[in-house]
Amino acid sequence: MPENLLSRAGGLLNVRISDRLAAVEESISEACRRSGRNRSEIILVAVSKTQPAIPASEAVAAGVRHLGESRVQEAAGKKDGVSGSPQWHLVGHLQSNKARKAAEIFDWIHSIDSEKTARRVSEQAARLGRNLRVLIQVNLGDESQKGGVSGDEISRLAEEIIEMPSIELVGLMTIPPIGTAEEARRWFARMRGLRELLTPIAGKEATHLSMGMSDDYEEAIEEGATIIRVGRAIFGERE
Repeated sequence: MPENLLSRAGGLLNVRISDRLAAVEESISEACRRSGRNRSEIILVAVSKTQPAIPASEAVAAGVRHLGESRVQEAAGKKDGVSGSPQWHLVGHLQSNKARKAAEIFDWIHSIDSEKTARRVSEQAARLGRNLRVLIQVNLGDESQKGGVSGDEISRLAEEIIEMPSIELVGLMTIPPIGTAEEARRWFARMRGLRELLTPIAGKEATHLSMGMSDDYEEAIEEGATIIRVGRAIFGERE
């Protein structure tokens, strides 16, 4: 079975998670070669939302070191059932009233889009004695159904976040408007430019770009992604 078919489709029946993961890894390596990058620059987050603990554990056993979830409550009910010790990423919208639970569960939060939410996460992380990595979500297409700040708001929010204890601002995240992988490429390229706004504020550690999912992670890597969020291509079609 062609590797590219596995990596791009991801929903084929009777294909093991380890086989899908191997195909994704090969596609990541190819994208890195095309763009002159090292595979070590890319963090693969296997997004296990709607998947039970067993498939998530299978992914970890196959080599996944980062798991992503979109909902705090789903992760709360799943985490203890997942074997191994992956790092946990919240990649979906975070309501400020879920900050306490999120600070308990996750190591990374990709979806900070307001001072209120950031401060709530900071307070809860400090209470728990934890230090979390956070990213500012950017709404490139100004889509009302998506969270995130505009490009013009990044610097202001970054300046607020860096003053908060127990959270470290490490970069930006985006979900581009729906379109083809090539159409997404221009949004990814824009994010690369927006990242430059963080350096004078948060320092050289704020270099992550979380962008690219099952249908466009290769293009995202070619445009500078350091974190890709891949669900269907690893776990198959969601129920």
